[in-house]
Amino acid sequence: MNRVFARQLSLLLITLFLLSVFTFSLSYWFPGNPVTNSSGVSTEHPLFTEIAEARGFQSHIGHQYIAYLQHLFQGDWGLSLQDNTPIWQEFKLRFPATLELAILAMAFALLFGPPLGFIAAIYHRRFADHVITSFSLSGYSIPVFWLAQLSILVFALVLGWVPIAGQINPLFDIVPVTGSIFIDIFLSDSPYRAAALLNALQHMLLPMLVLASTPLVLLTRLTRSAAIDVLKQKYVKGAYARGLSRSEVFFRHVMPNAMQPVLRQMGSAFNLLITNVLIIELIFSWPGIGSWLVRSIFERDYPVIQGGLFILATLILFANIMMNLVHAWRYPQVRQEFYAS
Repeated sequence: MNRVFARQLSLLLITLFLLSVFTFSLSYWFPGNPVTNSSGVSTEHPLFTEIAEARGFQSHIGHQYIAYLQHLFQGDWGLSLQDNTPIWQEFKLRFPATLELAILAMAFALLFGPPLGFIAAIYHRRFADHVITSFSLSGYSIPVFWLAQLSILVFALVLGWVPIAGQINPLFDIVPVTGSIFIDIFLSDSPYRAAALLNALQHMLLPMLVLASTPLVLLTRLTRSAAIDVLKQKYVKGAYARGLSRSEVFFRHVMPNAMQPVLRQMGSAFNLLITNVLIIELIFSWPGIGSWLVRSIFERDYPVIQGGLFILATLILFANIMMNLVHAWRYPQVRQEFYAS
């Protein structure tokens, strides 16, 4: 396992290095002055020359990259070209909001996706299997932006069960401290914290369900396919022949072996979820990294684009590395694949 960890760590460091080189190069690839593109300070600013020297733009390209890394680790990501606010301060408030939504959506998909897949496999080619398969195929075929707008139309406008957009009703006057609306509610001194928590849950419900729809149906289909393959194996038939009950065969043989290919695809499911965050946050006016990045693309806010791309790519990279480590830790044969033996 140590060799697997060392290999994944080296892969992480190399990929982060290449990612940092790419985001640094964006300062030159974007139109305009590279100093302005990286710092958000216009050429008319009285401190422009000083900032250009601090970021190494008076020297060679290698010194500029080192200075870029220093500012990156120090939290000096420059200023937004649109509202002149520090990007790092904006990031600290928006990243927890995105992480909160993504974690809850992924947890929902994990809670219901694999069980639905196992039910479909157990009742293969029967009514339950047909219903779950139809549900998964329909959910995977519907574009997430169309599903989000249809959900708003039905559940928010027609039925009025949930709010249309936002994190919480502004009348509660919850001051954003951490960016996570639930933590900010608990940290506030508002006498209406219980009502504010309920209102935040109502705002969270619809975007969370829409965001979870794609990984949910993906995990359902993967689990169903893997479980059907396992149920056809000879060792499962042998377990029944030895007198094991149906529940014993399922929990001791079918579930552990079927979850191996599903766990391998967990990184792909999370990648889809993070990609859909950009759309969901924009449609539901969720104040996270996704809506912030999409707005910066429309407004050509180049320093924000650099920071937003680096954060989302790093988040996806860390999630995939963690899934590989968990997969290798849980299944010994996977470690043999990593050892190339």
